Amino acid sequence: MIRTALAGLAILAAPLALAATGTGTGPAGTQPTGIEPSPYVDLTGREIKALSAEEIGELHAGEGMGLALPAELNGYPGPRHVLDMGDELGLSAEQRTAVQRQFDSMHRDAVALGGELIEAESRLDRLFADRQAAPDSLRAAVDEVGRLRAALRYTHLDAHVATRALLSEEQIQRYDELRGYADGAGMEHHHDPASHHGHHGHGSVGQPGG
Repeated sequence: MIRTALAGLAILAAPLALAATGTGTGPAGTQPTGIEPSPYVDLTGREIKALSAEEIGELHAGEGMGLALPAELNGYPGPRHVLDMGDELGLSAEQRTAVQRQFDSMHRDAVALGGELIEAESRLDRLFADRQAAPDSLRAAVDEVGRLRAALRYTHLDAHVATRALLSEEQIQRYDELRGYADGAGMEHHHDPASHHGHHGHGSVGQPGG
């Protein structure tokens, strides 16, 4: 009789012991003890899950979004910053005109591609939101997003390549100094006579590349 009573008490005490050790589950509707919420919880309200409101704004505005970092940090100045520092770089009137033309072309293409990318990401998002994701439709949607992202990145990188061709080596080095890159790794510029033929003087303007 006593043994049976003790066994019953042990069974009743078991859930309390589990809760004390953190191996049980919490009340209904709460996070189980010891399990962390997903880091994506705050993203559930996004209109397009893969893009923040800030990223959507930057894509619409044709901003760089760090897409041209391999160029920017390896001695290929960006057209927007070159124009902003035109006086410090000693740009000639011809150089200003050529760099402005390069920037305008890049910006126009980036805005168009950014808008297309937003739409493509939205279509991909809707496949899952509408429970319509299937291998064929998913492949097509992902490929389109990838194609547009690649085209957008190329647009920004190509603008840096074209801008470098418009500047002298001295201006490029000055650009790096003004941007704070002069002492950074990877800033050793290898002069290519072919790409800079006729661009060593501040008054020389070459043809944009790309």
